[in-house]
Parts: sequence; structure tokens; C-alpha cells
Amino acid sequence: MADVVTTIRAIDTGSAVAPQIFRLVHQRIVTGDLVPGARLSETEVAATYGISRQPVREAFIKLADEGLLDIRPQRGTYVRKISVAAVMDARFVREAIEADVVRLLAQTPNPALEAELKRQIVAQKQVIASDIQDFVPLDDEFHRTLAEAAGKPFAWKVIDGLKSQMDRVRQLSTLRLQRDALIDHHIAIAESIGCGDVAGAEAAMRTHLREILKDLPVIRASLPEYFDETWGA
Repeated sequence: MADVVTTIRAIDTGSAVAPQIFRLVHQRIVTGDLVPGARLSETEVAATYGISRQPVREAFIKLADEGLLDIRPQRGTYVRKISVAAVMDARFVREAIEADVVRLLAQTPNPALEAELKRQIVAQKQVIASDIQDFVPLDDEFHRTLAEAAGKPFAWKVIDGLKSQMDRVRQLSTLRLQRDALIDHHIAIAESIGCGDVAGAEAAMRTHLREILKDLPVIRASLPEYFDETWGA
């Protein structure tokens, strides 16, 4: 049984503890370091850092709200399986928001944004053959940059709060993930924005965010123990 405290990084006790515990455990769940069914203990985490159980409890409750933990009174806290419905809902919302974001950007091309996106794509290409942990933050940076450039930073916050289950699937798709294809999508998005092609930018973003629709059924079939719903339910 996995133990959350064995490899968790140190925390800064001079800052708010609950958000740090949340981020650390969230990362371990999303990256698959803590697998579905792994048991977490408030007492053990609190004892490890010499803190009270209250901030640990707060972090666990927030993780449960995001569908990552299952808190069972008197029985324990466990990592939840991936919800297919949550993945599909998050993808739907994300596509709706980001398609509008790139439409806005393409209406008023910005040379500074174009240069920044090109810089990011170069950085993405540099880690194309490395661990997925190196690529995912760069992918997130690209999408966050688009939202912020469109003057919609809150839109990214909404997306970021919804995509935990999508990110878990992304991690499981390591062997299938064609990073070169995803980078090609980013290039198509950036070029369409740069030349003011509104329809092209929207189409490129929708294609990009629909990639998971091809990967999800294959991943679920190969790792059924990680999922809690039937595909298409």
C-alpha cells in the first residue's frame, strides 16, 4: 500500500501549510506516483512535518472536492480512480473556453505574443524526447499564455481547477503521447493567431483538445483498474 509520506518533498512551515500539502499530494496523484486505492493518513502526514492534522485535513478535503481522494469516515482516505465522466466534462469545458480564447487572439494579431509562442515551441521541441514531466509544464504554459494574452486569466484558473482528471490521463498516456504531434498542433495554433486566421485558430485548438478522445478508450482498456466508469457511460 502506498504511503504518502515516503517521498513527499519538504514544506515551508513559515508559509500556509494546507496549500503546500494540497499541491504536493495533488502532484503525486496526477503523476501516478500515488495510484488509485493508495491509502493516505492524516496522522502520518502531520507527524512527518511536526504539524497539526488540521491543515492536512483541509488539503485532503480540497483534494476530495476535486475528485482525487475518497474520504471514508472511520475507514481511511484513499486515492480515487479516474472518473471518465469528469475527464469528458473537463475536456468539453476546456474546448469551449480555449476555442473562444484563440478566436479573440486571432482577431488582433500581436507580434509580441507571436514571438513568445515561438520561444515556447522551441523549448517544447528541446524536451520532446525527455520525460513527460518535462513536457507537461511547458504545455500548460502555452495554454496559460494564450488565456492571459486574451485578457482572460480567470478562464485559465477555471480550466486549471477542472483538468486534474485530464492530467491523470495524460500521465497514463506516456507511451502513446505523440509529443511531436502536439507540438505541431501548437505551431498550427500560433501560426493561425499570428496571421489573423480566426477560423483556423479555432479549428486548430479544437483538434488539439480532442486528441484525448482517441487516447482515452485505449488507455482505459489497457488499465481498467485505474478507471471507475465504463467508457461512454
